[in-house]
Amino acid sequence: MENKQKEFKKFSWDDFEKNAVKGLYEGKPFTGTDGVLTPLIKQLLEAFLKAELEEHVETSRNKGNRKNGYTPKTIKSETGQFEIENPRDRDSSFEPQTIKKRQTILPEDIERGILSLYKRGSSYQDIINFYQEKYGVEFSKGTIYNITEKILLLITEWQSRPLESVYPFVWLDAMFFKVKEEGRIITKSLYCVLGINCEGIKDVLSIHLSENEGAKFWLQILTDLSNSGVKDILIACIDGLKGFPEAINSIFPKTEIQLCVIHQIRNSLKYVTWKDYKAFIKDLKKVYKAATKEIAEDELKNLDKIWGKKYPVVIKSWNTNWENLLNYFKYPEPIRKMIYTTNIIERFHRQLRKITKTKGAFTSEDALRKLTYMAIQDITKKWSKPPHGWRLTLPQLALIFGERMNHPLQI
Repeated sequence: MENKQKEFKKFSWDDFEKNAVKGLYEGKPFTGTDGVLTPLIKQLLEAFLKAELEEHVETSRNKGNRKNGYTPKTIKSETGQFEIENPRDRDSSFEPQTIKKRQTILPEDIERGILSLYKRGSSYQDIINFYQEKYGVEFSKGTIYNITEKILLLITEWQSRPLESVYPFVWLDAMFFKVKEEGRIITKSLYCVLGINCEGIKDVLSIHLSENEGAKFWLQILTDLSNSGVKDILIACIDGLKGFPEAINSIFPKTEIQLCVIHQIRNSLKYVTWKDYKAFIKDLKKVYKAATKEIAEDELKNLDKIWGKKYPVVIKSWNTNWENLLNYFKYPEPIRKMIYTTNIIERFHRQLRKITKTKGAFTSEDALRKLTYMAIQDITKKWSKPPHGWRLTLPQLALIFGERMNHPLQI
């Protein structure tokens, strides 16, 4: 410590201040290779390294070790690219911590800046151009790749984190991206699981990639959720994928399934001609807007009488999915609003699209995983409060599901 203090006595803040002010008056930039901050960073690093070497030589002098001059070393930072005098010792046992032997990048600012640009959707070349133009620092694509590659370790940690034991609401849906693989562009499914815990806080529980969306792969994801500590899901909200309800109930047998009513409506209207559109939707609203399940069932029979012969596929679809479609009638209005549609997870998907829309096709599956993970970390930072009306929803859930809530009632 005494040696470090001696080195800093040699470092003149007054001289730096005079030179910085003079440089600014002369029109020099604040940052960049010729920026006024660059000499400060250079001198500070050299002072630290000299102090470290002094300390090292003191402790190893009885072995005959001593200082042995300097070697030039080019350092890259957000303040610019510059050369420092890197001190050496005679027996090469000096292992500096300020700037390690093979380190040429100041990680705290450079890596943060590179990752910030990357998560906004910037390509490697965009990042290289940015640092070249703004700071005069040159990077190779390999350097950028190595920095972003660290994200994969964070993804592994995030995917294996323990989850909560009970989630009142979970939404499961997939979105699709173009990815280059073995010289061709294919479509990959990004499976997303979004949940709300007993405190009403929303979170992305899991993301996975596969070539096609299917109930079999969802089964694997649900198994992973169980292995991560999830013991119970009260209500799962999904689209109409075949076999999906069965996959959920095979892992969480008590979970109630709510098919997205909006998805069902959209799929139904695909078969309706434009001439019948307004009349059909008017009659269909009487089904899904009904006050009770019993009224809804009567209205569905009426829909069949009016439109069944003309649109048998539509009526058959409603009848087939009826039990899972109309589960929301069991619940009070605050719960109904949350579960009758997958809009919550679709809004999340739109937020992801804003970040990934610059990518026509991802260069690899890992590139897609890295960018979506970073986007998720940014998006979920804002999810710190329960949804509006949660104070009404919580006691209703406690009354309906009882001990399954596994959560002390707080009103």
